Amino acid sequence: MGFLTGKTAIITGAGRAVLSDGRCGSIGYGIATAYAKEGANLVITGRNVQKLTAAKEELESRHGIKVLTVQADVNAGADNEAVVANVVKQAIDTFGRIDVLINNAQASASGVPLAEHTTDQFNLALYSGLYAAFYYMKACYPYLKETKGSVINFASGAGLFGNYGQSAYAAAKEGIRGLTRVAATEWGPDGINVNIICPLAWTAQLENFEKAYPDAFKANVKMPPAGHYGDAELEIGRVCVQLAHPDFKYMSGETITLEGGMGLRP
Repeated sequence: MGFLTGKTAIITGAGRAVLSDGRCGSIGYGIATAYAKEGANLVITGRNVQKLTAAKEELESRHGIKVLTVQADVNAGADNEAVVANVVKQAIDTFGRIDVLINNAQASASGVPLAEHTTDQFNLALYSGLYAAFYYMKACYPYLKETKGSVINFASGAGLFGNYGQSAYAAAKEGIRGLTRVAATEWGPDGINVNIICPLAWTAQLENFEKAYPDAFKANVKMPPAGHYGDAELEIGRVCVQLAHPDFKYMSGETITLEGGMGLRP
């Protein structure tokens, strides 16, 4: 039994994706796998019902935990408070508690220069990332206060370093980083641990990009100093497991940069 047995984690953007070698192929699915191995029951959300169902079947059969899937899409045209409230209600109705909230979901139109970015493209990034984190954090707050739980959000080097063609994505991620620091300050007295991770992971999407556009991949994707990209489960997922441990409460509010196995580096 893992130390998360009996606890409940909400993970957004956690549909099943795998690499060509069978390893976890997305950050959300990698986190879900790491949490399942520690015994946590999971609430996973996403836009693609087929990927959510596939994740549920594999995680439950392999790890003996329970997975609740909820199709959810925070976007500019939705009643987003209602969308998120439905996820949280189903989580409480099913498991009776929320111990960890992981805001991983993010969509964007990458590769579009700032001068050519449309309002719809900008909204896509802000709503799926920044607004989603805002709504989920507000809705989960009372339950996280009860369990002395944890919030784990995700930012990116795109915002830290100003990556070309990622203006909306970078803006969303930097907004999430600021929101996280404020929440850490305000919610620390409630016993809620709030952190943000800036990862560089090897994902199925990145793998497909390298195959389809090898020259663009070489020009835009830089190898981390450690010599390999982060593993979605074994490195990023395990860091998320660590951040849900009570011993990590003192780190609340830190930005954690994860580059190819370099570990925790505020």
